Amino acid sequence: MPVTTALYGSRPEKIKALLDDIEQSFELDEEALKTITGQFLADFNLGLSEYGQAMAMIPTFVTGVPNGTETGTFLALDLGGTNLRVCQVDLFGDQTFNLKQQKYKVSEQLKTGEATVLFDYLADSVDAFLTSSAGSPTNPHTPGELGQDPPALPLGLTFSFPVEQTALDQGYLLTWTKGFAAKNAVGKDVVKLLQDAFDRKHLHVKCVALVNDTVGALLSRAYTSGGCILGAIFGTGTNGAYVEQVANITKLGNHPIVAKGGEMIVNTEWGGFNNSRTALPTTPFDNKLDRESINPHYQAFEKFISGMYLGEITRNILLSLIDAAPIPILFKGKASDQLNKHYGLDTEMLSLIETAWMSEDAPADTAAAHAPLVPSDAAAPVAHVEKIDDSLLLDFSKPLVAAALTPLTLHRLQRIRTVLVSQLGYAAEDVTLRDAAVVRWACSLVVRRAARLSSCAVATVAHQMGFVAGLGSDAKPVGDTDVKIGVDGSLIQHYPRFEARMRESLRILVGANVEQRIEIGLAKDGSGVGAALSALQATKQGAL
Repeated sequence: MPVTTALYGSRPEKIKALLDDIEQSFELDEEALKTITGQFLADFNLGLSEYGQAMAMIPTFVTGVPNGTETGTFLALDLGGTNLRVCQVDLFGDQTFNLKQQKYKVSEQLKTGEATVLFDYLADSVDAFLTSSAGSPTNPHTPGELGQDPPALPLGLTFSFPVEQTALDQGYLLTWTKGFAAKNAVGKDVVKLLQDAFDRKHLHVKCVALVNDTVGALLSRAYTSGGCILGAIFGTGTNGAYVEQVANITKLGNHPIVAKGGEMIVNTEWGGFNNSRTALPTTPFDNKLDRESINPHYQAFEKFISGMYLGEITRNILLSLIDAAPIPILFKGKASDQLNKHYGLDTEMLSLIETAWMSEDAPADTAAAHAPLVPSDAAAPVAHVEKIDDSLLLDFSKPLVAAALTPLTLHRLQRIRTVLVSQLGYAAEDVTLRDAAVVRWACSLVVRRAARLSSCAVATVAHQMGFVAGLGSDAKPVGDTDVKIGVDGSLIQHYPRFEARMRESLRILVGANVEQRIEIGLAKDGSGVGAALSALQATKQGAL
């Protein structure tokens, strides 16, 4: 009989071996982690030396980071979707700040009309915000200043569209995305378009910096923690920006900034790492996701680790188990409408399932403890049941019934059943305790790999910046300074044990000494506060 499904030969005595094969394909041992990180380092240096690489290594022209002692008032304008946001950030000089902000809707007409109309609307929004903000530095002259123009208020622009940046305050739009198609903007300097609009409105505001949210995350964490070397996003998407020696950015050629030396923040665009997939641990489930995506063969790393895709990889695993022959491994061979839907399983669902499994609640204290069992799960008389521990939950040759489990394991699986019934559209009688165990295993498999791959990106920056020499068992610490990292994104903030899993792999890659010195902290509002701090950096660099 020809093999027509991803999994064939699924008889009870062979199912555990099939699942073990899947698990092995998601495993990353020390050698695999070192290989991936080594390729990361090679791609970093290729991107620093040549334009047009998948690992773009974009120079940002931000040549320093704040340390938390700076004071002043700075504006930010954040444009990247249906809403734009105007922010005012007051820096107090003690690593704290105050944020005022207002959102303004961007209509479809503005998105597709003339660029000057769109940018005039951006300027009008800044004007409206300043007018409504009492005590704004753009208020009328104070005594003693009559006859003098008030100082221009510095503004940082977060512009979430592809640009070719040639200076801190200069960047040319390559193409519109996200439903924007404003005419006569592509190929133009977006900072000049915005500044021209400010000038037409006679606003005493100067756009002095153009940044993305990842650079902003680095700057934001630097201000609140007294320094930072890496800003990283681990959420719906992923990216990193770090502090590099200007001398290493050889593709800058004879740019005037090279003569000044020093450091510069580089936006890695590491979501595009290893699009060829020569180093990444690709499985059939990843290939299916990539083939059906809107950008096949691009953003490979992002597809392995970001929240947008983890649910879909897991869904692909679950469907292969449902379709297994001759005996379905999962849900009696039934797929709910939700599970049949492309991207019907999201990463939030994975988080709910893993949270349910990690529950330490007393079993008698929750509704899940009293949920009715599927008849087959309660079938065997207690006296005739062989007790099994958690390591045997996926062994289909052994009956998995309630009486065989510890009270805590039964409670956890019941909680997962409750999630699957309420969120995936299954009838309670179609979800067994074994189904709950298999789904939890698949979720953990995919996210654990994502966390371990994320550690490769962090280890690459630690190695590139000279905090560690060698990798894996050859890793040796260099110096003893703390390695401060600012992070943002739903995975790193909210997914159970994501950071802990990432740190486990970091210890393997850079050694316990360096891993313990890596301080991972939340970066507050990279696209808002971070953009305002880019305006601060611009004033330091003399852009005003």
